[in-house]
Amino acid sequence: MARMMYCWRCQIDVPMLDDQEWSRVGALLGNSVRAIKEFRERRGVPLAEATKVASWEALHLYREITGFAETNAHALWHHQISIYGPPCHACGKPLRTPRAKRCFECGQARRHQ
Repeated sequence: MARMMYCWRCQIDVPMLDDQEWSRVGALLGNSVRAIKEFRERRGVPLAEATKVASWEALHLYREITGFAETNAHALWHHQISIYGPPCHACGKPLRTPRAKRCFECGQARRHQ
């Protein structure tokens, strides 16, 4: 189930997806890369325009799951709980990766349990 966590990319708390939810959204994002290429080839439009059209399905599903109206499909790649480490013992923000040795936000060394 989605849970609110700090996203270093967005620099705000956003709903992060669990692995089951991510598998659904991630599949649409992967398909959107192919859709963008095909759309650009067919229409001869700039990348920015093709990206808006092709990624709406992933954005719609993310909103359906979380209730949060994300507008940037690229940000969704960072809204997956399992790519982050535990919360920092000093500032509470999640470590950027499960293997991180320091908190990127406040610089504190990770406490190992």
